[in-house]
This record gives sequence, C-alpha cells and structure tokens, in this order.
Amino acid sequence: MEVRVSWHEGMRFVGIGPSKHAVVMDTDAVGGEGTGPRPVELMLMALGGCTAMDIVAILKKMRTPPQRFEVLVQAERAAEHPKAVRKVHLTYRAWGVPMENLERAAQLSQERYCSVSHSLSAELSFSVEVRD
Repeated sequence: MEVRVSWHEGMRFVGIGPSKHAVVMDTDAVGGEGTGPRPVELMLMALGGCTAMDIVAILKKMRTPPQRFEVLVQAERAAEHPKAVRKVHLTYRAWGVPMENLERAAQLSQERYCSVSHSLSAELSFSVEVRD
C-alpha cells in the first residue's frame, strides 16, 4: 500500500491513498490555519473506523445488526515530545443488539481483525454499552 502526502501551504497537507479519497490535514499552531484534522486525530479516527467496520460486519453475521452504532475513542498522550499516544480506550455503543454479541464482536475485532489496532504500540482497552 502506498499513500502520498503533499504540502500545499502553511501547515496544510493533503493525503491520498489507493482509494483516491483525499484527506486534508492541518494544525492551528506553528503556521497552520486549522483547515483539517491533525494527524494524530486521523490515526484515532482510523482506529475507530477500522474496529467499527469489523464489529458491524460481525454483528451482521451473527444476525443481530445494530440499529445504531458508535465508537468513542479516548487517548492519553505523553506530555513530552514526541507526545506519543500511550493509552487508548474504546467505548463501543450499540443499539438493538444483545450484550453478549457486542462483547464477542468487540473482542474479535481487537484480538483478530483490526489491522490498525495491531499496528499501534499504545496500550488498548475497550468497554461495551448496549442502549435502547
């Protein structure tokens, strides 16, 4: 896989990958204008998206597709540069599914399927919530 990140102006960069979808990245510090998410935000969004896709697919295979689904990704970063993400907690919230199915799907995503979580060196944890 290859992605290209091109500098445009200030601290604005555009990344594009094999899917041909572009993502604008920026900062509001050191010359940026805040016109896009910061790279670490994108990494956490990628983690949430990767595992969410796994879980929804698994729940569909279990014949208990969610009525609604979301992931809250909370991260702790080191105080000193490079300010690496040290801990990440994912809260999976699903509506209209049995708790045991959501727990199993989340476990499978984290242990077996999510390539983003397996690519990170941060400590990962998760919890699940079924809502009405």
